[in-house]
Amino acid sequence: MTVVGPVWLLPLILSPFIGSFLGVVIDRAENPRGIVFGRSACTSCRVRLAPVDLVPIVSFVAFKGRCRHCHSAIGVFHLVIELLAMLVVGWLATAVEDSALFWLGCVLGWTLLALIVIDYRHYVLPDYLTLPLIPLGMLTSWLADPYDGLKGSVIGAAVGLVFIVGLRFFYGVVRKREGIGLGDAKLLAAAGAWVTLGGLPSVILLSALSAIVFAVGRAMATKARLSGALRIPFGPFLALGLWVVWLYGPLTF
Repeated sequence: MTVVGPVWLLPLILSPFIGSFLGVVIDRAENPRGIVFGRSACTSCRVRLAPVDLVPIVSFVAFKGRCRHCHSAIGVFHLVIELLAMLVVGWLATAVEDSALFWLGCVLGWTLLALIVIDYRHYVLPDYLTLPLIPLGMLTSWLADPYDGLKGSVIGAAVGLVFIVGLRFFYGVVRKREGIGLGDAKLLAAAGAWVTLGGLPSVILLSALSAIVFAVGRAMATKARLSGALRIPFGPFLALGLWVVWLYGPLTF
């Protein structure tokens, strides 16, 4: 395992603050205006939170996980997201050494973290998170390989989009209902932009296998029958497949 030098230090310091913001994005995913214009408040007493209440990790520890005003428990959700944002940086530090690619990888990892939780909660992948990943992935591919990176990225994005749209169409014809959302198509297009056409099959394979394992495990845990009625968001598995393939490259057999 190769740990990068100073390149990871500033992202690591910033990651709890990014995680705190991601928690807000996740909480207000169904009301995007609230992300910009909303004010944080205690869910119990509704008192608006001051800056001292919002210091990532530190505020939670200092106030013992309770509201400073009404002393109600505030839950660990935001703390977990802040810690996961730090984990993204730590994971990235084991695989990426280039400074520019490292920062771009942080943006990818943090965005995927938000998409995973939002899709699991609400069965939606917001355009304001998925669409920016497409041009950002093209930029990253170009930086990684100025000669063929951009070409492969554009083709990969197009193929990823067409693949999911085609799958959605045929599923609808066969099953007479929607089986996969257009948000998944945009996320796979983003995956194609980040890993190019050569990495796209590995993303699809890893996503499908991890989704199957999750579905079987969930069915066994809940003692439910594994069928088409079992609703599972596919976005988290696409995100996981994209992250692994971008970090470590396509699968080899």
